[in-house]
Amino acid sequence: MASEHVRGTDLVYDRQGTGPDVVWGHGLTSSMASEDELGLFDFPAIGRTATVLRYDARGHGESGSTVDSADYHWRALAEDQLALADRLGIGAYVAGGASMGAATALHAAVLAPDRIRGLVLVIPPTAWATRAAQTGVYTTMADLVAAGDHETLLAGAAARPSPDPFTDDPYWGERFERVLTGTDPERLARVFRGAATTDLPAEEQVATIAVPTLILAWTGDPGHPASSAARLQELIAGSELALAATPDGLAGWTSRVIEFLGQVS
Repeated sequence: MASEHVRGTDLVYDRQGTGPDVVWGHGLTSSMASEDELGLFDFPAIGRTATVLRYDARGHGESGSTVDSADYHWRALAEDQLALADRLGIGAYVAGGASMGAATALHAAVLAPDRIRGLVLVIPPTAWATRAAQTGVYTTMADLVAAGDHETLLAGAAARPSPDPFTDDPYWGERFERVLTGTDPERLARVFRGAATTDLPAEEQVATIAVPTLILAWTGDPGHPASSAARLQELIAGSELALAATPDGLAGWTSRVIEFLGQVS
């Protein structure tokens, strides 16, 4: 692990592999370590065909935190990503990530279209028409975290169904509990408040994206509805979409990413 001071905070990162550059962002409340635990992707395998830069986003994992909730707007996180790439001498790259990381990649593509060679968008979050309801959820979560009301938060999390591929995973709910109990509450509340203020780029901006795009989504998750993925496929000309409803569907995601990166390069 290494770190770079970027836009007022330290971002911890890991860069490994050989080949064209890929910059990868994780989801809200996640981190590199959490992604490795979940195991959706075999990053060492991807690193045999690409140079993969992964990092803990501002306020997440081992990276630093800043106090302004505007710093956690997805557009600001895209600015962090582009600045980190600059610091590491990365020019054009494939931007990828899950949930918040997918949103970050989309904002990077809108902010700096000359820098983004391709997109890998995994479980795109609520967006546009479906975003308002999620905004209220994050505001409530921020208030509960700040008040130290873990019981209500955990009860709410337990009431939400697992995504379809994780229906039989007994550890799905435990992951959120570990984040909740293992993160400084002020830091976590800022992250949730930032998430409550943000959205994907406007549809007309997304429609200007003209790079190869792979969209991977799962079903049965209101926070990452298949409708977001389907709308992105409609807006981004030539994009590919794969939906997973079972664990077997997820098992092919690493191969899909490797195949896609081979086509982009």
